[in-house]
Parts: sequence; structure tokens; C-alpha cells
Amino acid sequence: MIHQILKDKPTKLFLGMSAFFVANALIAECIGGKIFSLESTLGFKPFNFTLFGEGGLSFSLTCGVLLWPLEFIMTDIVNEYYGPKAVKRISWTAVILISYAFLMFYTAMQTTPPGWWISSKTDSGIPNMQSAFSGIFGQGMWIIVGSIAAFLASQLIDVAVFHCIKKRTGHRKVWLRATGSTLVSQLVDSFIVLFIAFKLGNNWSWQKVLAICMVNYTYKFTMAIVLTPVIYGAERIIDKYLGHTVAEQMKEAAMGQGEFENIITAG
Repeated sequence: MIHQILKDKPTKLFLGMSAFFVANALIAECIGGKIFSLESTLGFKPFNFTLFGEGGLSFSLTCGVLLWPLEFIMTDIVNEYYGPKAVKRISWTAVILISYAFLMFYTAMQTTPPGWWISSKTDSGIPNMQSAFSGIFGQGMWIIVGSIAAFLASQLIDVAVFHCIKKRTGHRKVWLRATGSTLVSQLVDSFIVLFIAFKLGNNWSWQKVLAICMVNYTYKFTMAIVLTPVIYGAERIIDKYLGHTVAEQMKEAAMGQGEFENIITAG
């Protein structure tokens, strides 16, 4: 039985994409605590603009946004070949494992380190390793809850919009369902995480929440469009790996039923 599973190309592909999806989401959460200036990183002077009455805005983004566009690309690819049920499965798997990771981070922060480790990086400008460790991995509870809620909600919305468009366009207009679903879901993602983490958690004004939301969404909107060709390239590679006949059977099954179980033996 195990040998049949490991030889089946659709199954191997799904396992590989699921592993990348979960790992990518977890890495994005881990590096999300660092904020970077997009303009300065690209060699430009930071912008200074006003939006919804909130001044002094620029593209200061969490490093997590570097990886989240790949997450939505993976969502669209899995949806294309395996259907919405498979996307929901890997999304819930990612949420569970991210929650587990945060629990382990919290547990690690509560352990008592030896004195020599606390001062082990003093020469590198880090006087207290325990404080540094907690500062990196100890994101606020509101941020954790907001991030997980936003991820799950945006994934489910991405699935629904993608499948709705695909029902009407069939196998045509990949760019429309991939980009369209991502644009809708990332707007939801941007708003939910800011609303929970900073409106509820830090009592930000509505103007500030909406302004920062639109700044983040502008970046995600741009990246969704820029990365659209990646969808086409990935589909060509996958079709070649699976074989045209199997790939078409999987797409038909995904569009008609969304049942991963019905097509894993197609190869």
C-alpha cells in the first residue's frame, strides 16, 4: 500500500505542496516580527503621505509579506488540481501546526537558562540572550490570534472566490481566477489581522487601522499581479510532471467535485 502511494504522482505532488505550504506559512509567522522599509530596501527615500487622515505613512511592512504571496499562489495551484476541499485541509493543517509552534515558543521562553548563555552574545551587542529570544518569538497574544484568524479566513475566501470564477470560466482565464481570488482574500487578510491585533488589542483608531490596511493591501495587490505569470509557469511544470491526460482529469475532478480522494489514484 505504501509503495503504491509513494509511486502515485498526484499523491506525491500533493504531499510536496502541502509540506511547502505549511513550512512557508510557519516561516512567515516566525519572521513576521521584523518590520522593514520597502522604499529603503529598494534604495528609495521613504514616502511620507496621508491616508484617511493618518499622516506620516510609508511602506513599512512586516517581513511576513515576503512569503505570503507564495502562500496564495500555492492555494490557487492546489485548488486548480485538487479542489477546494484539499485547500481547506492544508489550511487547517497549517493553522494547527502554527498554533502548536507558538505554544512551543511560549514554553521555550518560560524555561530557565544558565547565566553563561544569557551573556554569551555580549560581545556581539546582545547583553541578554533571554530577552532577545523572548523579543523575537514572544509576539503579543492579540497579534498571534489576529494572524491565525486572518490566515484562515483569507484562505477560505480565496478558495470560494477561485472556485466560483472557475465554475464560470472553466479552464480558461487562469489569470482571472488566480489574481481575482487573491485580491479579494488579501484585502480580508490585511483588515482582519490589523483589526484584531491593533484595534481590539491596542485600541488603534479606525482611521489608523484603515490607513495601514490599505498600505499593506497596496503591496499585496501589486505582488498578486506581478506574480501572476508564476501560476502559468507552475501549471506547465505540473502538467509535464503528471502528464497531460492525468492533469486534465484532475482539473475536471477539482472543478466538478473538489474531492482530493477521488483523483489521487488518477495516475
